[in-house]
Order: sequence, then structure tokens, then C-alpha cells
Amino acid sequence: MATLEDLSKAVISGNVAKAKKLTQELVDAGVAPLDVINQGLIAGMNVVGVRFKNGEMFVPEVMVAAKAMSQGIELVKPLIAETDMPSAGKVLLGTVKGDLHDIGKNLVGIMLESRGFTVIDIGIDKSPEEFVNAIKEHQPQIMGMSALLTTTMLHMKDTIELMKEEGLGHVKAIVGGAPISQDFADEVGADGYAPDAASAVDLCKSLLS
Repeated sequence: MATLEDLSKAVISGNVAKAKKLTQELVDAGVAPLDVINQGLIAGMNVVGVRFKNGEMFVPEVMVAAKAMSQGIELVKPLIAETDMPSAGKVLLGTVKGDLHDIGKNLVGIMLESRGFTVIDIGIDKSPEEFVNAIKEHQPQIMGMSALLTTTMLHMKDTIELMKEEGLGHVKAIVGGAPISQDFADEVGADGYAPDAASAVDLCKSLLS
């Protein structure tokens, strides 16, 4: 008989096929869908998050674990009414104009989802106007921008200024990426900066608490 702990371990080890199989077995055995998600899939991903933060796991392993978690969640989602899925908040993510890097952004999205946030990922190479239009459409509480190039990071300032002009100053703007620092975040008027994906989750939680 599959247990929630077995499911967590399958996520931690990044065994996608096993995670799907165990998820199905637990559901068939009558385990509550939310328990399967929270105590099995997300519990496993939380361990991954801690290990990643401590340098015991690396990006490729985290990506595979996240895939195992999300495949399990996809199986269980249809069994849960939207109202029952508690969301920690809504975060919109994107990489700024001229920048095609998305591994860091994707990792932040995965980590946020594993901690109960609703994530809208608008992709790469997004102009300030595209960020603002997406904010108007999706109404997130937090907007996160990523940049990996020193030449593109200045678009963060343009985006934050446009948000204020459009009356979206209530949405928290956070920034991250290799060339970004806390000083730069302060300079462009961002509400927060995170050096890595695990810190980004903590930052989002503290901004909404």
C-alpha cells in the first residue's frame, strides 16, 4: 500500500513515473486529494527546497523533482474544487525585454507553486507594456522580473515606472537575476530583491504577510 511518505520520496528523488503511479494509488485508496497534494507532493518539494538552499541539491535535480510534483498535482487537480485549493497569493513572473534567459525564473515559479502560490508566467523578452497589460489582466499581488544581462536590467526601472504611471503601484515589484543586487533594486524602486529561488519564496511570503 502506497503511503504519503513514499510519494514525498518519489518527488525528492525526481522519479516522475513513480510519483504519478503513487499519486493514482493514493487517490484510488481514498486518501483525500488535498492530503495527497500537501502531505505527499508538496511535502517532498519542501524538502527539495531546503536542500537546494543548503547547496545539497542543484538546479537540474530541482527541475526533475518539480516535474514529478507537478505531474502528480495535475492528476489530483480535477478532483478538487477551485475553492478548496487555498492560494498563498498570486505572483506574475517574466523575464525583461531583450533577455531570453528563463531557468532562474522557472525555478522561482516552481518553488512558489510548491508553497501554495498561484503563478502566472508570461515568459521571456517582455516589454514594460507587456508586463503592465498582464498585471491588469491577471491582478496579481506581486510582479517578479528577472534579468541575466547587465544590458537588459535597466528595463526593470522602466517597467516599475510604467506600473506607477498606470496606477498599479499597489502591486509589489520584486527583481532577481545574476547582475541584480539589493542596491540596484532600491535604485529602481523595487519592493524587494531575491538572490535565489528559495529566497524569492520567503520574500513573497513576507511581502504578503
